[in-house]
Amino acid sequence: MGKRNWSRRAVLGASAGSMAGMLFAEPLKAAAAIAPSAVTPELIEAARKEGKVSYYAAIELGVAERLGKLFEAKYPGISVHVERSGAERIYQRIAQENDSGIHAVDVANSTDVSHYLDWNKNGWLTPYLPEDVVKHYPADQYNPEGLWATSCAWFEVIGYNTNLVKPEDAPKSYADLLDPKWQGKLVKGHPSYSGAILTTTFVLSHALGWSYLEKLAQQKVMQVQSAGDPPKKIMLGERAVMADGNDYNLAVFKSQGKPVEAVYATEGSPLIIVPSGVFKAAPNPNAARLFQSFFFSAEAQQMLVNEFAHRSFHAEVKPRAGQKPMSEIKMLKSDPARVQAESEELKAHYAKVFRV
Repeated sequence: MGKRNWSRRAVLGASAGSMAGMLFAEPLKAAAAIAPSAVTPELIEAARKEGKVSYYAAIELGVAERLGKLFEAKYPGISVHVERSGAERIYQRIAQENDSGIHAVDVANSTDVSHYLDWNKNGWLTPYLPEDVVKHYPADQYNPEGLWATSCAWFEVIGYNTNLVKPEDAPKSYADLLDPKWQGKLVKGHPSYSGAILTTTFVLSHALGWSYLEKLAQQKVMQVQSAGDPPKKIMLGERAVMADGNDYNLAVFKSQGKPVEAVYATEGSPLIIVPSGVFKAAPNPNAARLFQSFFFSAEAQQMLVNEFAHRSFHAEVKPRAGQKPMSEIKMLKSDPARVQAESEELKAHYAKVFRV
């Protein structure tokens, strides 16, 4: 079989309507739940014989590498190979590898939940449900068949540089970003690269309408790639305000004394959940399962919260001091099946509107 230029539509090969009942936001009612898996001496020994795990990460490189180092310290003799890219690039890479008969990925996470609907449809995921997930996570944050669970979360928010913008002048809503005073001073991510920005664009296009995004595009917005890029641009003072971007970078920068502030818009803030799953053709299946269990442990989750200001659904993990609690944030949630069905049109429309 020759190589193809994989798009989401090509991978699907069928209408997303058949997946409409498989929203990550609610358990699959018809699915048969599997038993949770504990970390046993036998699993650790089998993983050590494999000696490595290949982790495809849509979270930022520094976060993924820190997770890998923590795992390697806990389980000496097993190395973690991190392949980091934007969620949409990871999605395309896994599809291209499968098309070529290459099986390189053991575990992958993505900031685009609909990827798991695609991977499940294609039979690429294998059931594995860490014990911690069943004991300590809400039922709506994992697939009962054990195909994926939410490894972490964050919010896409507005933000600003406090050296360039006074608090009383800062935008409080998405509507405020359309004020002429912000023309040439905004930065935002791109949905063709970032799954988080794709989800955000989907949410805002439905909540506020494409007319809002068309008006925003008239503001001479600096276009960058990932959801982690806008916080860095405003921190450096290259732009005064970010129209979208993650809240965790802003929390970390602020704790370091950098001049940034997050704004949770009055209309609501898109919630980004980051699932993780083990692949059926994983070259290191035991190491993959051990890594997945570690990812969802209180130890790893607390590190993600403390060091990187990610959000965790693990009941035993303590919130980060000074970070706005999830319970106080108006959440805008996506519909993965609709994101799945609309993503190609959404990215094309976005490119046309923003001329990128």
